[in-house]
Amino acid sequence: MNNETGTEIPWYKRTFRWVQTNLSEMDPIHCDLNWWKEYWHKTRAQGVIINAGGIVAYYPSSIKLQYQAKGLGDKDLFGKFVTEARKEGLTVLARMDSSSAMQEFYNAHPDWFVVKADGEPVKAGGRYITCVNGAYYKEYIPQVLKEIIRTYQPDGFTDNNWTGAPYKIVCHCENCKRKFKKDSGFDLPASTDWNDHIYQKWIKWSYACRMENWDLFNQVTQDFGGPDCLWLGMFNANAIMQANSFCDLKVVGERAKMIICDHQARRDNVGFEQNGLNGHLLHGVAGWNIVIPECTANYVLRGERVFRQGSNPPEETRLWMIEGIAGGISPCLHHIGGVQEDRRQFDNAPPVMQWQEKNEAYLYNRLPVANIGLVWSQENTEFYGRDDVEEKVSLPWKGFVRALTRARIPFIPVHADHITRDAKHLDVLILPDLAAMTDSQCQAVRQFVESGGSLLFTGATATRDEWGNARDQFPLQSITGINHLNSVVGAVGKHTFSLETLENFEAHNYFRLPHDRHSVLSGFENTDILPFGGNVHRVHANEQMKTIATYIPSYPIYPPEFSWMREPQTDIPVMFAGEHASGGRIFYFAGDVDRCYGRTHLPDLGDLLANAVKWAADDNLPFRVEGPGYLDCKLYRQNGRLIFHLINLSGCNQNPGYLEEYLPVGPITISLKVDEFVPTYARMKVSGVEVKPEIKNSLITIRIDKLHDHELIVLE
Repeated sequence: MNNETGTEIPWYKRTFRWVQTNLSEMDPIHCDLNWWKEYWHKTRAQGVIINAGGIVAYYPSSIKLQYQAKGLGDKDLFGKFVTEARKEGLTVLARMDSSSAMQEFYNAHPDWFVVKADGEPVKAGGRYITCVNGAYYKEYIPQVLKEIIRTYQPDGFTDNNWTGAPYKIVCHCENCKRKFKKDSGFDLPASTDWNDHIYQKWIKWSYACRMENWDLFNQVTQDFGGPDCLWLGMFNANAIMQANSFCDLKVVGERAKMIICDHQARRDNVGFEQNGLNGHLLHGVAGWNIVIPECTANYVLRGERVFRQGSNPPEETRLWMIEGIAGGISPCLHHIGGVQEDRRQFDNAPPVMQWQEKNEAYLYNRLPVANIGLVWSQENTEFYGRDDVEEKVSLPWKGFVRALTRARIPFIPVHADHITRDAKHLDVLILPDLAAMTDSQCQAVRQFVESGGSLLFTGATATRDEWGNARDQFPLQSITGINHLNSVVGAVGKHTFSLETLENFEAHNYFRLPHDRHSVLSGFENTDILPFGGNVHRVHANEQMKTIATYIPSYPIYPPEFSWMREPQTDIPVMFAGEHASGGRIFYFAGDVDRCYGRTHLPDLGDLLANAVKWAADDNLPFRVEGPGYLDCKLYRQNGRLIFHLINLSGCNQNPGYLEEYLPVGPITISLKVDEFVPTYARMKVSGVEVKPEIKNSLITIRIDKLHDHELIVLE
């Protein structure tokens, strides 16, 4: 329990560095507690997460059906960890997994588990999937929580698998039938048909069911363990992953006093910059005053293969941690098993943990400085993305994230429900094919533009309601001058050209650039066309918006003798730029440049996106960074100081998420705008150098000769 004598700050506000030992079944026999104590010292750990119960118990439980670890016998491994951690003054979280149970449990309570429409139970890994609406969640898990609290008094609980079956499985158990009928008035949907309004209602209902359990578990832990004994779950910072598991990041963020992030894998073309984005996105929904530890895999968890007992490359582990720290994440080291034969993994993280301890004063209680908001929502992921989330939602988002990072343009993720809340800090809103929007979200966008804000939007943005159904009228027409004609030309979806059949060249299309060019086309003076590869929404624009490029339809790729433009000119616009009467700027990509850049990483498309953002902001950005390399740049304001974190991602931008060696770059020149704050010195907390910043023409200028992995600059 917390509230220890003399402790005024609760544990969830003062525990910044964590180690999670994810026990396996034979660890009770072989685990060496003294070794782990040394590792806690080496990593400057302040808290530990240790397996307790649920799917496997690591303590002698009196609950008959709770499965005991094979090697447990008469031992109490969880209890030993708790005892030793308390001696070291560490916070202790008991880890649970509520997702499934063994055959014996199922035989005793078959009505507690997920079943298909035909009555067949759903299994994974030989275990039975538990139903979130059955007594397993409502009675059994609370019983386990109470037993652990009564015996060990942990500070709180995590559960890495608490959301039950994913959205493609409709549970037809009697509990779900009764509850859905009672809550909605309907019978359960017959299939996972996104066009069925009952299935749509089931999706939203399923989110609510998970949050009922969140509230139930917290009521149990706080009633029996005290007001600071929190049940925290665990979840990924990727809204797409959470849509699959019915965890609403915004709703959780509104409830949570601490967030335990479980975003460990680097897949699907996601680079290290994702971890900095994780911090900004989660703080955006939960506030910048909470601590967000994130479990970092010290084993191999990226790409096509996973190796639970193999050491992750040290450079990758450290850079992922550094990016997270730069985004406001607290490090939590994750090891699978209490004993490891590949001991290299234990050398990966200590240098970063030790640096974090020395500099924690600059890493918390601060706010990001950015005037660009990249808007997202989980409803758009669910009801526009549906069964093709990667194509419809993820790629446009990734395209803008990469383009902004590459161009060193600071931005913050903004939930669509928070547009009005965050508007006072923003000059530009970006809506990356945010098709499914509520009426109130559309109203917030209109108010933002009518108050002088600038808007950049793409594709099908706002053309669908919150359920993903097509709207009769475009709700942003009054501020953008755009009227949708409800047709699309070009390549829709993923297209791969085949040399064998000479088919699938639909994505071999281009943009035609005019002779009289808009500034967004700066840098393309030596070409009249640009490769595209996507689709275009047909629209009509009023005199407010000017066409700045047009569409060239696809034509054969091979053989080269037949690869020539059949239709080199059309009147189909792909980009529009204009101004609103309030003074804000409007830019519309009718062509899905964001999606295409997210897919291909073609630099021309990234430059177009970045140029459009700069134009929309009228080049009014908080800073400018000049010099070589692929850099992620984050600026914060803290009481009496500015904090600039620069992360060197050079070399891992072509193969995102992978890194074999750091590639130092430099020199780097950083120029910050002077406002009421004028610093007298700049301390570099990685290299240890202190310099006097140059102040000229309302700019603060700092130079770095060489950037290795990262640099934290404190200006006071």
